[in-house]
Amino acid sequence: MFNVVIWPRFAKAIVDDDRAWAGEHWHSTPQAFLWVHAVLITTAIVIGLGVLVVGVRAHRSASR
Repeated sequence: MFNVVIWPRFAKAIVDDDRAWAGEHWHSTPQAFLWVHAVLITTAIVIGLGVLVVGVRAHRSASR
């Protein structure tokens, strides 16, 4: 749950960072800084959602 709540806010901070763009935000070429963090954030969210699904399924099967 933590990953799903925290990482999107961090993503906004990365997009707003001057190091993420070659010039003006959203109107210039994204830099490696942005792409590396995008991959890390996406991976963390996917893993977090996967763990959430496994936990919900385990909880449901334990309840039966």
